[in-house]
Amino acid sequence: MSADCLFCKIAAKKIPSKIVYEDDDVFAFEDIGPQAPTHILIIPRKHFASLNEATNEDQALIGKMHLVAAELARKLKLLDGYRTVANSGSGAGQSVFHLHLHLLGGRKFSWPPG
Repeated sequence: MSADCLFCKIAAKKIPSKIVYEDDDVFAFEDIGPQAPTHILIIPRKHFASLNEATNEDQALIGKMHLVAAELARKLKLLDGYRTVANSGSGAGQSVFHLHLHLLGGRKFSWPPG
């Protein structure tokens, strides 16, 4: 945990959020600025800024984040289509520097995304 990280504080429940999933490794909550009818952020409890800091030791954790996204998509009945996005760096739109996966659903998405 990083003492000054917004997402670490949310995962530690020092800042309130609408929790949709949690276990020892992963924490998921509703985004406060949703970009789709369903917009959930899935974060590892382990702090690292982005995929750029991930190592081979993080493979299982990053995979688990995606499996949690799939589980939530099933639970929320997003099976007509959903998108997962991980932005790495400010040039890609990352604004909170704690690795996170966006789960977006409930509307039609276009390609390319942005």
